[in-house]
Amino acid sequence: MDSSVDISDPESKGSSFFSRRLLFVLAGIALVAAVLLALLGVGEKSGALSDWQAFVLGITQGLTELLPISSSGHLILVPWLGNWHYLENHEVFNKTFDVALHVGTLIAVVAYFWTEIVAILRAWFGSIRRRSITSQDERLAWLLLIATIPAALGGAVGETFIEKRLGQPWQISIALALFAVALWLADRLPENKPMTKLRYRDALALGLAQMLALVPGVSRSGITITGARLFKLDRDSAARFSFLMLVPVVFGAALLKTVKVLGSGLPAGWAGPFAVGILAAAGSGLVAIWGLLGYLRRHDYSLFVIYRLLAALAVLILIISGVRGSTF
Repeated sequence: MDSSVDISDPESKGSSFFSRRLLFVLAGIALVAAVLLALLGVGEKSGALSDWQAFVLGITQGLTELLPISSSGHLILVPWLGNWHYLENHEVFNKTFDVALHVGTLIAVVAYFWTEIVAILRAWFGSIRRRSITSQDERLAWLLLIATIPAALGGAVGETFIEKRLGQPWQISIALALFAVALWLADRLPENKPMTKLRYRDALALGLAQMLALVPGVSRSGITITGARLFKLDRDSAARFSFLMLVPVVFGAALLKTVKVLGSGLPAGWAGPFAVGILAAAGSGLVAIWGLLGYLRRHDYSLFVIYRLLAALAVLILIISGVRGSTF
């Protein structure tokens, strides 16, 4: 009997209706818990990142990591707008807090796509045992593995360079606008393929494209969705493949950075902001996935293109008017 998930059918993917409702309830619980911790100031350290700032950044991460609008760009722009300089001036705290936020969105993706992820892992190990690929799930598992390799290598090699050379608000505004146009153009193409119809070289190309997401303002989900639409995947499949690509990349990066952090010790004042940030990112991430997939059943990506262009314009206006500096 074939126990694989029918990945080509959007209505059969993921958890049951009851489980989806349960996930939505859990998202609400996570967000309420984050608010309560912030209200009580649990684990805060005077002069460090506050729980409320962590909450805002967690919500920002959960929404912008999973919507095609750039989490790395927004995690710079939000403190820039709020004139928050703690993360900028405390590199160790900044990097570890960034890992915590990504763990939050990873929890959201794994929770939402648990059924698919389990099926894909079983399929991958099954194909290894048999030394052959015989099902759609097995093919998808190898597509995701191939797409992961370039992103992992790119992150290891280019992350430090990009941190030092890119990421200023004026640069982010340009990236938001340029890749908004790229998404709009790609989304005009016909949508006639499920993700299991990707070729292996297509998956490799998406992995290479994902390397561009290291540049703040590009968006990991945005660039991978753009690439998937260029290969004529339907909008739902483009988003799902992008979400599934996130799991091995973020898991590997979080594991590596956690080992490094534990070796040097956690920064002072981490407990409260980390707990609030993870809960807020996980809760808002679940809402973002649910909202995006529901929206795409009836609409295209134009809403996100417009948002990116307006955000880019707003940043440039703030810089030109002198309200905020071009660097941060």
